[in-house]
Amino acid sequence: MNMHIRRVAMAVVTAAVLPIALTACSDDGKDSGASSSAKASASASVPDGESAGSAGMAGSSDEPFGPGCASVPKDGAGSFDGMAKDPVATAASNNPALSTLVSAVKKAGLVDTLNNAENITVFAPTNDAFAKIPKATLDKVLADKAQLTKILTYHVVGQKLAPKDLENGSFETLEKSKLTTSGSGESYTVNDSAKVVCGNVKTANANVYVIDTVLMPTS
Repeated sequence: MNMHIRRVAMAVVTAAVLPIALTACSDDGKDSGASSSAKASASASVPDGESAGSAGMAGSSDEPFGPGCASVPKDGAGSFDGMAKDPVATAASNNPALSTLVSAVKKAGLVDTLNNAENITVFAPTNDAFAKIPKATLDKVLADKAQLTKILTYHVVGQKLAPKDLENGSFETLEKSKLTTSGSGESYTVNDSAKVVCGNVKTANANVYVIDTVLMPTS
């Protein structure tokens, strides 16, 4: 009799516990599945080695910017990748928009000076920038090596400047007087007159900011 009572009691306990255990297993399965799904989603949205915060910023601060960059060749020596391999005077000679500047640099005998300099910044006027100067005045400057050298070296700063450095800057040039910069984001001006039309262009020894106006030293 006692044995029969024990068997009935065990059956009742088993019947009561089994659904609870099954429910717990079912709940665990759902949680595990949801967790795996969330992890998979997070893994798919953020590449390996990057955090969610850095994924959208990758490379965004180190690229050339500005409307003038659209005219730069996509490949070859005159492309951004091509210019990055050459020193600055050579790199500029491969950009058709800077042909007047390159001609002026050659007339002033500054090719080797610029190519052999280390860690400089060049504010490079476009052909259109030189075209703003009356032809008679430009011809006179190009014929005066001392004056031409003074003007060209005023466009060179003896350190590499990142875009952030231009936000509110004052820098001594190789000509020994100072130029000023201002702006933010992808909009910068030099001496409150020249606009950067293609900025943060890398060459082997310089950072280049292509500008739409020729800078004139005050001294």
